[in-house]
Amino acid sequence: MARPTLKHAALLAACVAALLATAFELARAAQRTPEPPPSNVKVVASEFGSNFVPLGVGKSVVVDLPRDVKDVLVADPKIANAVIRTARRAYLIGVGVGQTNIYFFDAEGRQLAGFDIAVTKDLNGMRGILKQMFPDGNVHVEALADGVMLSGLVTRPAEAQQAFDIAARLAGDPTKVVNNIVVRGRDQVMIHVTFAEVQRDIIKQFGINLSGTVGLGSSVLNINTNNPFSANGGPLSSTAIAGTFQSVTATVQAMERAGVTRILAEPTLTAISGERANFLAGGKFPFPSVTSCTTTPCPPIIAFENFGVSLTFSPVVLSDGRISLNVLTEVSELAPENSVTVAGTTVPGLNVRRAETTVELPSGGSLAMAGMLQEETKHHINGVPQLMQVPILGTLFKSNDYINNQTELMVIITPYVVQPVARKNLALPDDGFADAPDPSAVLLGRLNRIYGTSSPVDPQRNNRGNYGFILD
Repeated sequence: MARPTLKHAALLAACVAALLATAFELARAAQRTPEPPPSNVKVVASEFGSNFVPLGVGKSVVVDLPRDVKDVLVADPKIANAVIRTARRAYLIGVGVGQTNIYFFDAEGRQLAGFDIAVTKDLNGMRGILKQMFPDGNVHVEALADGVMLSGLVTRPAEAQQAFDIAARLAGDPTKVVNNIVVRGRDQVMIHVTFAEVQRDIIKQFGINLSGTVGLGSSVLNINTNNPFSANGGPLSSTAIAGTFQSVTATVQAMERAGVTRILAEPTLTAISGERANFLAGGKFPFPSVTSCTTTPCPPIIAFENFGVSLTFSPVVLSDGRISLNVLTEVSELAPENSVTVAGTTVPGLNVRRAETTVELPSGGSLAMAGMLQEETKHHINGVPQLMQVPILGTLFKSNDYINNQTELMVIITPYVVQPVARKNLALPDDGFADAPDPSAVLLGRLNRIYGTSSPVDPQRNNRGNYGFILD
């Protein structure tokens, strides 16, 4: 074997250097930014200009193409699919809820058609049911992601709620139903309420107070009795008759009272269906409110409490003119016998009769509620122990206090579905009122000329005809 010479070593070194240079250039080329495509490259198919096609899950659409199809592109086969039956007819089939694209190309790679597919739940059944339920309404059903959106116009709020309930039942989840139905005109409800209350009370009081001195020899007996009337919380005004027997004075207090109180209120309120209206015929009484403060003395804080006849109602107009009505009625009055003293201020109590209910009535129908008869009887006997038990003579050492209260309350409610009217069809309490001229007021004692007529009266018009007294 021939030995390697110096010439061979130099040749080997040159080859290694060339290989290293080639590897270095390849590494630099790998780190370079790729060059942009040639300017003649163009987008063949895109969403711009594509036809929007809504599909239901499991539904299909037949598409006829202008030329023979060579290639089909489906972006997401899990949402929609395309089936070619002939060279120029294709079937688009909805597979799952979502959105995708489908493009058709001819043999030369040119786009024949593009479709933007939105696959939703099949809503035709829901549309048919809503159309059957509301033939006069205009309810639209549209898909919204994996839910449903209702829109359109109805005549009553109850119809909008009923459409929402049906859609929620068919969708299987109420949270996936968006209700954008607009009510053409919200119904207004006028409620006429009559509060009628009669209170009857009877009070009988009789008592004898003794005051004086009775002596026998060196024994002296001082007599001083005071028998209060406690059934009503304190003494009432009574008639006192005093009589003196030797050194003993007897005072007889007696009182009997019977009274009748009648309360009548007839409020009329109007509210939009679904809203609330309030009424109060009464007043407010002040009372000190409990508070905490860091300064001394604490500044007084006065609050107010309502009393009287109050009414709160919330109507909802249902189909066929029926009205669902939530009513809260209350009749309260001041009760001094139940008063308390707070921070040196006497605060009266309240006697309250309250009723709350929810009923369903036709327009113009009436309901009697909170009708009750309440009777309260108090009978107190106060006197000197043991002595008041003595027959006949025990009357001198006791008082008899009897109170009987009866209350009867009736509330009648009548709701109406009402519509606005022209101003000329409304009447005011002073329509037809005109001041009487001086001769009519002085000679005939008239305070006004005409009252309660619908036609307007000219106040400047003078009386005509004879007036004054007629003597035979």
